[in-house]
Amino acid sequence: MEDLRLDILPGVGPVTTKKLSDAGIHNIMDLIVRGPVELAEISGMDKDTAANIVEKARQALVEGGLLAKDFVSATEIYKRRQEIGRITTGTECLDLLLEGGLETQALTEVYGEFGSGKTQFCHTMCVTVQKPKEEGGLEGTALYIDTEGTFRPERIVSIAKAHGMEPEKVLDRIIVARAYNSAHQTLILEEASQMIKENNVKLLIVDSAVGLFRAEYLGRGTLSVRQQRLNKFVHLLVRIAEIYNCAALATNQVMASPDVFFGDPTRPIGGNVVAHTSTYRIYFKKSGKKRIARMVDSPHHPEQEVIFALAEAGVVDPDSDTKKKSTKPANPSKLEPETQPDAKDASKSDSSTDVDSKTEDSE
Repeated sequence: MEDLRLDILPGVGPVTTKKLSDAGIHNIMDLIVRGPVELAEISGMDKDTAANIVEKARQALVEGGLLAKDFVSATEIYKRRQEIGRITTGTECLDLLLEGGLETQALTEVYGEFGSGKTQFCHTMCVTVQKPKEEGGLEGTALYIDTEGTFRPERIVSIAKAHGMEPEKVLDRIIVARAYNSAHQTLILEEASQMIKENNVKLLIVDSAVGLFRAEYLGRGTLSVRQQRLNKFVHLLVRIAEIYNCAALATNQVMASPDVFFGDPTRPIGGNVVAHTSTYRIYFKKSGKKRIARMVDSPHHPEQEVIFALAEAGVVDPDSDTKKKSTKPANPSKLEPETQPDAKDASKSDSSTDVDSKTEDSE
C-alpha cells in the first residue's frame, strides 16, 4: 500500500490534516498508533467522529495488507509469525534465551540493578541490528531514546570494531534523542513515527523507560497520575513496534522490596502497568564478573537462565571471554602486572555499564 496520506480518508479535510500534522500525525498508520481518544484531544473533534476516522484508517490498512483482519485462522497467524524479524544479540546464550534474538512487533523489557549490563546490552543491539540478515541482523537503523545520559558513542565504536564493522557507518545509522523529562520523553515517541518510516528504523530503544517518571512523581499522592502517563507511554511504544514492524527494547530500574525476607528482594519499577504491557520480560543480575539473564515473563518462552559476560564487544558469551584471556602469551615474569589491568578493566566495565545508580534507591 503506497498511499497513506491522511486526506484520502472521508471526513479528513485540509484543515484537519494540517492540525494533525502539527501534532505529529502524518499518515494513516499514525492514526492507528495514537488512537481515537488522543485524536479527539489533539483535533478538538468529538470522540465518536475521532473513533470513526480511526476505524476507517484501520480498514484502509487491512485492505492494503498492512494489518490483519478481524477474524483469521490460527494457521494464518502462525504463517505471519514465521515472517517476524529477529535481531541477534551477538551471543549464543542470549539468542538461546530469546530463541533467535529480539523480536520485531514486540516490546522486550530488561530490568536489573545498576551495573548489571542493561545499557551495554542496548549499545550492542544498536550494532547488531545493522548486520546483514544472513548474519542475524535486519540491515536497519536504531533509534535510541536516552533518558539518563548514558549513551556513549565510544562504546559503539569499540563494539563495532569487535564485530568487524566500520564504526563510522554504524554511528551514522544510530539516531539518538535525549529526553529531559517524562513529558519530553513521551513527545519524542509521539513524533518518532515519521522518522521510523523514513530511516528504516528496525530497533527502538528507551533507556530507561521509567526513570524520569520515577524521579518526577514522588510520593503516593502522585502515584495514580504517574501510572496513567506511564501506561500511555508503554502502550504507545508497543503500538509503534506492531504497526511499523520494529523491535522495541526498554530498560527498567529496580527497587528493593522491604517485605521480602527470603530470596531476591529486587523488584522492577512501574508495577502492573509495565508488567502487563511488556511482551517479554528479562531480569539481569550480577554474579561476580559474569551476568545472569533470566526470562521472567513470555507468551511462549520457558522460564530459564543463561550466563553472559561484558567485554569490548559488548555482551558476549562467557566462554568466549575466557578463551580470549587464555590466548594471551604466558609470561611468568609479567603475570602480576597483566592481572591487575584486567581487574581494573572489569571494575571499569561494571561501573560504566549503567548509570542508573543516580536514581536507584530502596522504596
